[in-house]
Amino acid sequence: MQKPSGMRKILAVLGFILAANAVFAQKNVALQKVDSIYFHLYTDSLKKGFYNYINVDGKLSNGTWTPLDSTQIFLISDAGFFKGNDLFIDSSYKEETVRVKAVLKSNPSVHKEVIIHIRKRGFTEPLKTNDEILNEMRQKSAKSKKKS
Repeated sequence: MQKPSGMRKILAVLGFILAANAVFAQKNVALQKVDSIYFHLYTDSLKKGFYNYINVDGKLSNGTWTPLDSTQIFLISDAGFFKGNDLFIDSSYKEETVRVKAVLKSNPSVHKEVIIHIRKRGFTEPLKTNDEILNEMRQKSAKSKKKS
């Protein structure tokens, strides 16, 4: 079934407005310069033998924040290696901390450095089996039905 031509015109205008808005928003962000960068880490320690996401945000000249990734910043560490924003620390690493530095590619004078601790406690907790997880889910479901 074909849509009425009036509906096509409305959809075309709406599509044009959305596209123009997206272009304007993109240009507005591009015009803003990153004044400073900050680490907003999701954890207080890094885990050895795992990829650890290093979250870096840029504060723009208009006061808003934007996430920064490895296309916009250089990430440097005194241990491990980066794959994008993910830092891998080898399980044989013996130090207690890692120094991470982020440098803005477009303006290297904008940089930030942080020292992050390595997790000391190992992962000794046994993983739950599929049956244990399913039983817990069933029990929670039964309890929520009783409350209703």
